Amino acid sequence: MAILLTFLMQIGMSWLLLLLLPETPLAPLVVAVLGTAAGVLLTGAFHEDGLADVADGLGGALGRERALLIMKDSRVGAFGAIAVALALLAKVALLALLGSISSELMCLALFLGHVVSRTWPLLLIRFMPHVGDLAGSKSKPLAETLSLGALCTGLLWCLLALALAVFGAEANGFSAIDEDALALSLSILGGLIASGLAFVVMARWFWRRLQGFTGDCLGATQQMCELAFYLGLALAL
Repeated sequence: MAILLTFLMQIGMSWLLLLLLPETPLAPLVVAVLGTAAGVLLTGAFHEDGLADVADGLGGALGRERALLIMKDSRVGAFGAIAVALALLAKVALLALLGSISSELMCLALFLGHVVSRTWPLLLIRFMPHVGDLAGSKSKPLAETLSLGALCTGLLWCLLALALAVFGAEANGFSAIDEDALALSLSILGGLIASGLAFVVMARWFWRRLQGFTGDCLGATQQMCELAFYLGLALAL
């Protein structure tokens, strides 16, 4: 519930800013920057930290044990800093692009991007072994207890969010792309496909390099799947 309230606060703030700011070409960019910053602050940069650690550990041609050791280091290296910087820039750019099409579309993308990108890592937890320091891992409770029922519950919540987005937008005269619910559904499908492809790439990468996942891998996967969702949504419009 706390996570849901966090997302709603970020989306609500973005929507309010879009209403209050003058209608200029730069308004979506301002909202994208502030909305992204709010997301980082509200989550404590939890997922961005995972992305940085994964980039540092797997960015070079390192062996498995060496990579795991680097990923446990709290210091951020060159690969990690560059990865986070590029991810934030890409997120701002994609959200600004969607916002330039429609303010409703940006808020819808934020909502679904958060939900979808946090659903994919559940598959890693369920179907891949945890190979990090399990005793000190932030993902230890999930890694040990995520049952098939819990996975299905997470997937159900994601499906409910998708249905709410489509039918709720149609009921309220959503005009982001000047089309009906079918066109909006196809655009969202594009985001889902892109996000799914990003997940497959990340999962194969982790299996090839680590033969499993760590808590940092979950954060990195969330970040990449979120970016891919925004990109797929934009390409499918």
